[in-house]
Amino acid sequence: QVQLVESGGGLVQAGGSQKLSCVLSGYIFSAFTMGWFRQAPGKERAFVAAINWSSGKTSYADFVKGRLTIARDNAKNTVYLQMNGLNTEDTAVYYCAASRYLSSDYAASRRWEYWGQGTQVTVSS
Repeated sequence: QVQLVESGGGLVQAGGSQKLSCVLSGYIFSAFTMGWFRQAPGKERAFVAAINWSSGKTSYADFVKGRLTIARDNAKNTVYLQMNGLNTEDTAVYYCAASRYLSSDYAASRRWEYWGQGTQVTVSS
């Protein structure tokens, strides 16, 4: 049974930084492409970033603009999302996602096998 558990959300001031973590259990972590999505109030869930299971190559949504960085530590079964230069538009529930051997079309939520429960990030002005 694959489980994803996010942590690191909370309240942060505009311009600040936050680091999210997501731990995968129940399967071989290195076989999974890992990703982050977010859902703001009244909006659909949107792709943020992904890191490939094999190459480690990263992919980002256009709105990231160099402010967010995804990374993985296979020894700790953990994927991270470092967020810098946060603004109020980044307020959302952030979800960790995992899919075995996924190598393309990361933005399509239907292609992801497993989801975490989400962690709230609130950016205050």
